Amino acid sequence: MLVSAMTRTNDKARVIDHYDRISPYYRALWGEHIHHGYWIRGDESKDTAQIQMIEHLVEAAAIKPHARILDVGCGFGGSSIYLARKYGVEATGITISPLQVEMANKTAEQAGVSASFLCMDAESMHFDQSFDVLWSVESISHYQDVPGFFVKAAKVLKPGGTLAITDWFKQESLHPRDHKKFLRPIEDGMMVELHTMRDYERYLEAAGFAVSRSEVLNQHTAKSWEIGLNIIKDKALWELAASYGPEFIRFLRAFRAIRSGFLSGIFVNGLLVAAKSA
Repeated sequence: MLVSAMTRTNDKARVIDHYDRISPYYRALWGEHIHHGYWIRGDESKDTAQIQMIEHLVEAAAIKPHARILDVGCGFGGSSIYLARKYGVEATGITISPLQVEMANKTAEQAGVSASFLCMDAESMHFDQSFDVLWSVESISHYQDVPGFFVKAAKVLKPGGTLAITDWFKQESLHPRDHKKFLRPIEDGMMVELHTMRDYERYLEAAGFAVSRSEVLNQHTAKSWEIGLNIIKDKALWELAASYGPEFIRFLRAFRAIRSGFLSGIFVNGLLVAAKSA
């Protein structure tokens, strides 16, 4: 897909096309969960660290067994299926990618858990039921109207319901020159627009949430990109990228930009927990 100078980096058509093309390769290369790992000791495997990330968010948000959870930007459904299996939650996942919906529903059926998945744009989501928890892991930076999304989130949560998210952010008070030099390659390659954590806190407060936890995760998650850089050394992956054209090549090149962003602190991996007003 060609990208014009006027196209936003998180253009929805780009995002859908990317995930529909690449999801099977993500799964083969990155595993069941396509998000950062959370290293506690530092010597854990990638898969263990990714489970620890889920558990860290569960603990931070005080998620209770048998809760009704909406997993927004659910990917292959890894978080929903894990939470349904371990905590007996009733999970509904949404993703903008039809292929990911197909993959997630198949995996949930094989696992025999209470998790179902729908193809739905998070920015226009609507449900007749309400949820105890809105869970979103590294998805919201894909959205074009983040303040509007948080308004939608409040509408699908029960009074007193919990919003539990991790996402990609940028450093506070970053000079536009540094943003262009260091973060624009990430935004373009990963199809995101980066806000600050304080931006999200303001958007949440405006939507009627009270933020109870705000945490920078970089110290525990940076190792994800050491592993990512090793993964993209695979020559076959670059041959695949060449066959898909410049879009996928930009994506792979963004791995190195993210690693540099972690080292400098310009790129931030963060966690936020907030409660809807009761």
